[in-house]
Amino acid sequence: MPTHPAHGNDSRLSFWRRVREYAVPPSMIEAASARRLAGDWAGACAAANVEVGFRLRDVARVHGRELAGRLRDDLRRLAPDLLRWHLPRTAPDGLLRPGLTVPLARYPGEPQVVLVVRTPPAWAEYGQRIALALWDGSEDDGRSPHPHPHPSRRFRHDLHRHLWDAGRSTELAVRAGSGGPPTGAPGNGLGDPPPHCAVDRCAVDRWAVDRWAAEAELLLRADGRPAGPVVVRLGRRRRLLLGPDGSTAEASGDTSALPLLPDAATWVPPDLGLLRSGAIQPDGLHPLVAAALAPGHRTRTQESSRPWPQRLVDCRGARHRIGLVDGVLAPLDHDTAELRREELLAALSGTPLPCLRAVDLTHRRPHELAGVRERLDHGDTAGALALVEALLGPEAVLREGPLRDELAAAAERRIAYGLYRSGLTGPGIVTHRSPRATRGTRPDGTALRPHHATYRARPRLASLR
Repeated sequence: MPTHPAHGNDSRLSFWRRVREYAVPPSMIEAASARRLAGDWAGACAAANVEVGFRLRDVARVHGRELAGRLRDDLRRLAPDLLRWHLPRTAPDGLLRPGLTVPLARYPGEPQVVLVVRTPPAWAEYGQRIALALWDGSEDDGRSPHPHPHPSRRFRHDLHRHLWDAGRSTELAVRAGSGGPPTGAPGNGLGDPPPHCAVDRCAVDRWAVDRWAAEAELLLRADGRPAGPVVVRLGRRRRLLLGPDGSTAEASGDTSALPLLPDAATWVPPDLGLLRSGAIQPDGLHPLVAAALAPGHRTRTQESSRPWPQRLVDCRGARHRIGLVDGVLAPLDHDTAELRREELLAALSGTPLPCLRAVDLTHRRPHELAGVRERLDHGDTAGALALVEALLGPEAVLREGPLRDELAAAAERRIAYGLYRSGLTGPGIVTHRSPRATRGTRPDGTALRPHHATYRARPRLASLR
């Protein structure tokens, strides 16, 4: 389910705290929940940046009305913001794991149809957008633009509906597991990992061992298999065999033919560790997750963001202020004539006033640049633009520098994603790897020009959606 950093529990908690702060913003949860509760499942998906790759009318024509009706019922239960909350993520940025096809619900028939959610490949990532699709095996012929169109064995939300079904979200409390080392293994014992295995040492308290037997039984029953061993994946190279009696042993040889316990059943959810450590309060969790893990807690109303306060600058032996004036960041303690003279002097290669230098630095590389970057990387374009407007004013014209490059790079990633969704390109043509790896470059790897056509000068008009 989650990524497990190998640098100790503190770094893991810090990683997930940052993910929970930025990955699914409260504004998205609020908008998606309101539309879902109003019965508008398509609107809820749109609010959570989830695209729908099918029409119910077409599903009824191809697969029959009964299947289309079951699919419609599942879509009405879907909380797309909750689904996004629980999707697998990767370190160090906490972005969604690319190139996944995660099954959500299966509809028996000939052929079997599976409702899946897909994350785009890394080269086509834009705004952390994901897509709902129907899989019936027809994409396994190699024609799909997605690198892994077949539903994943490792990430199976069809066996964990509480990770996306709003009506079953309370099951998380039971199925989360309590954490602890497995017992009954030979050799040095799985509760005492070998010294060279740093990942296992910091992961012991995150194994949901008390749930393994029950989850394995659910897995075997869902797949129509008889009682037998189940593979438990504990890392890239480590596998256990979980017996029908709950005993565990190190696996050896090829285990690909055996059923695999999904990650959601293998590990304790990170939210449980965040709550137990005090690294996050229930208000910092998704409301449905908080209701399951901290029952009885009353969520407090989020405070609205306040305008950026005036900033003090040491200017020629005095303390001056800069702040927003008529929608633009400007010095407050210099008259218009003086500012015009200083701007002209700066244009002629002179040294501008410290107040003007502070304004210019804020335009190009503000202290809040990291927050803008995190929001853009996680698809919170509205939050990023709101922060820029709060810093510079809604009427500000962005200047060359890292801040403008961040906004332009986000727009560039939209092009690569659009080409991927339309099936017009692939990784051999567009070489995106990740938002961090390609910051300041075009999809083809060339340098980003300051006045690229996708860039809009004013923050209010910088439409990156």
